[in-house]
Amino acid sequence: MSSTEPTPARRTALDALHRSLGATMTDFAGWDMPLRYGSERDEHVAVRTRAGLFDLSHMGEITVTGPQAAALLNYALVGNIASVGVGRARYTMICQADGGILDDLIVYRLAEHEYMVVANASNAQVVLDALTERAAGFEAEVRDDRDAYALLAVQGPESPGILKSLTDADLDGLKYYAGLPGTVAGVPALIARTGYTGEDGFELFVKPEHAVELWQALTKAGEGAGLVPCGLSCRDTLRLEAGMPLYGHELTTSLTPFDAGLGRVVKFEKEGDFVGREALTEAAARAEQNPPRKLVGLVAEGRRVPRAGFSVVAGGEVVGEVTSGAPSPTLGKPIAMAYVDAAHAAPGAEGVGVDIRGSHEPYEVVALPFYKRQK
Repeated sequence: MSSTEPTPARRTALDALHRSLGATMTDFAGWDMPLRYGSERDEHVAVRTRAGLFDLSHMGEITVTGPQAAALLNYALVGNIASVGVGRARYTMICQADGGILDDLIVYRLAEHEYMVVANASNAQVVLDALTERAAGFEAEVRDDRDAYALLAVQGPESPGILKSLTDADLDGLKYYAGLPGTVAGVPALIARTGYTGEDGFELFVKPEHAVELWQALTKAGEGAGLVPCGLSCRDTLRLEAGMPLYGHELTTSLTPFDAGLGRVVKFEKEGDFVGREALTEAAARAEQNPPRKLVGLVAEGRRVPRAGFSVVAGGEVVGEVTSGAPSPTLGKPIAMAYVDAAHAAPGAEGVGVDIRGSHEPYEVVALPFYKRQK
């Protein structure tokens, strides 16, 4: 093959099944993934009110093992990973030396000296390379396990009942951001109570050869509960309503966690040095004295949908930029996340709009998230 030909998109173990269900497929971070099966609005509403089933096998799993696995992760990432208990998970970030965000991650502690780092599909190689480089001098091994797992997620208020019918694992005792090994429909799985939708739900890490069998079992178990297959399109509107950042939109290498309003994930109190500590200490001080643009929610007064890159305006001046925007099925209006100058970032700030093709459309500034589930 000549070097000018594009690399064919990778396919998950569920690819043929998606196509048999009539999914609209799309290239996402080098993977052929289902965008939607029917109506993305119907899929979105199903997750909010009943349950949805997602294929997330494009996510990047990296295993870190060895006596100094915790020490390596504490050095390589901004969080205090050594304090995560076995069976628990933590949301964190990996930053450059200058404090810029390389990716946001979930780290699961599977055993005393074994961790699984889950990276975004678009950054999996970058994270793998950075961890491998940062492992120098540590008694720890970094292993690329992207091909070792398929990842299915069942999300929504009916998801605990659906999963309970297929496993004897203690789901009631499984806290949010925790994981336990178990068997689901006879398939060995890591069952994690995590997700990216703002709803209760579970992510199931299994061997790729078990993915189809598990998908079919979950589909059958969810028939009476209104479970539907869901694509990446509704995953995006669900996470947007829940105010969850997406790498490449709300998070980039030109922003530090403090710029993104996520300074809480940086744990300066942990022992030893970590990559970016000095730059992030300065970023924290800057953010305190002179707050950077704040990430806020915007709700449209009209029907026009804002998109990433559109300017936020006030008094004829550009005061911010939209990072994500879409129609919200739950609110029934277009919504957006945007970085806005501190002077215009307070909920209810007057005179804020979005420049949509030359027209300044009025928007209400609100606190994030737009949607919070009833516990």
